[in-house]
Amino acid sequence: MSIKIAPSILSADFGAFAEATEELAAAGADYIHIDVMDGHFVPNITFGAQLVRALRPVTGVPFDTHLMIENPGQYVAEFAKAGSNLVTIHPETTFHLDRVLHQIKDAGARAGVALNPATPISAIEWTLGLLDRVLVMTVNPGFGGQAFIPEMLQKVRALAQLRAAQGLRFEIGVDGGVNADTAPLVAKAGADTLIAGSAVFHHPEGLADAVSELRRLANAAVPESPHRNGGR
Repeated sequence: MSIKIAPSILSADFGAFAEATEELAAAGADYIHIDVMDGHFVPNITFGAQLVRALRPVTGVPFDTHLMIENPGQYVAEFAKAGSNLVTIHPETTFHLDRVLHQIKDAGARAGVALNPATPISAIEWTLGLLDRVLVMTVNPGFGGQAFIPEMLQKVRALAQLRAAQGLRFEIGVDGGVNADTAPLVAKAGADTLIAGSAVFHHPEGLADAVSELRRLANAAVPESPHRNGGR
């Protein structure tokens, strides 16, 4: 199993999203990560389903949409219809996590849950069987370019152990401060998918070299094992 790389277009030039999407596809990105922020759940505002819809014709690479918004149940079907292949929400944003996860799947997308640094795994344990991804936030959500929180490595390890013990197949993603130094650490801890923004878009050799480097460094840290899951 090869580690998957999901560059976040939050770090791209806002005037050239289509070009960045095409370049990421050519670079071999496994997902294109789209951060949606509402200015309420997190202190920033980005974009909505219109951007997903506009970019969908550009590439067949799966869109991995991270909803950092309140009341996500009102919007998940719209994002799926717009072309999001995987929709991730936060448990703090809804009173009915199980219901919203079913809404995502009923709309034809894969379902994910994100865990903020202070959010325990226990907050989602009764929904793990529904999930296609658990996304461990290794920074506090809301802004790009933050420093990696090393204590979150234990959360990644705990999720990997729980997944193996229960025979589940959700991906473990990591989002926040992922770069050439931290990619091997999170991969060794059990992560399958690395979301990276600044490390990709600010790489001196360009996007293709950035994606290749992150994948190479992460894979080198994790010997091939039949016990690791690559998602569904």
